[in-house]
Amino acid sequence: MIAETNPWDYFDRLYCISLKQREDRRQSAREEFAKVGLAGRVEFIISERLPYDIMQQIYESHMLCLRKGLEAGARNIVVFEDDVEFDRFDRQKLQSCVEFLKQNPEWKVFLFGALIRASGKTSNIHVQKVRYQSLTHAYALNRDYAKTLAYEPWQGIANDTLFRPLKDDVYAAFPMFAFQKDFSSDNIEYLRLERFRRLFGGLKRIQKGIEFYRRHMFSIYAVQIIFILIALIFLFFR
Repeated sequence: MIAETNPWDYFDRLYCISLKQREDRRQSAREEFAKVGLAGRVEFIISERLPYDIMQQIYESHMLCLRKGLEAGARNIVVFEDDVEFDRFDRQKLQSCVEFLKQNPEWKVFLFGALIRASGKTSNIHVQKVRYQSLTHAYALNRDYAKTLAYEPWQGIANDTLFRPLKDDVYAAFPMFAFQKDFSSDNIEYLRLERFRRLFGGLKRIQKGIEFYRRHMFSIYAVQIIFILIALIFLFFR
């Protein structure tokens, strides 16, 4: 009997960033990893809270993950944040995504979850080609692209916008299955944004809603136009 392969095996190194003070988040992340076949396979990168700039700390923690992966010889590197939550995960769909990445070695970023600006279909029904908007709680980079980022010093650019300049070679699982839990933020600059997000049901609902909208945007516009035309016809010909 042939043992079933784990699609996560395609990714050579998997890391999760966390503040030393947030054991609650690390425990939550461990439980989430166990749900998707990653129990004991993700290395936590734990740092002390910097007294001066939490945004810089987040950036440097992500870059540390990339450097560790590169120096270990990893071809593909996954980075999670400790507030990650999995929903809609399907092992066979992830395996399909992995097959797509193997067949398209030019990929740079693969998102398990994020906010996106645009979505398009690919040859694989479980993979979408996207334009990135924000959030870095669950992503993979290939080695060549990781090299371009890992040793860049902090330049005041939020990590959440890191992949926004890329116009090509950015893909995401469809549907995406990694979200951010609604933990209280360690970044005081985000507290107002956090309250705003909760008014709309939290980041999970927002991410799902945006993904649906981007995927079906033209159909949504078409329905709106049809309703407008019906309304105009009713007004002019009643």
